[in-house]
Amino acid sequence: MKIYIIWLIGVILWNYGFPKASPLEDVLVAIILSFLSIVLKKYLIK
Repeated sequence: MKIYIIWLIGVILWNYGFPKASPLEDVLVAIILSFLSIVLKKYLIK
């Protein structure tokens, strides 16, 4: 649940911080957040 909340905060910050981002930028940030969640799962869930 912690990882989901961190991911959700990242999505919210991106959407409100960069409201005029292009669709390509949105996809790139989604990929980065996905990799971040994978890394967090690796280190937080043992």
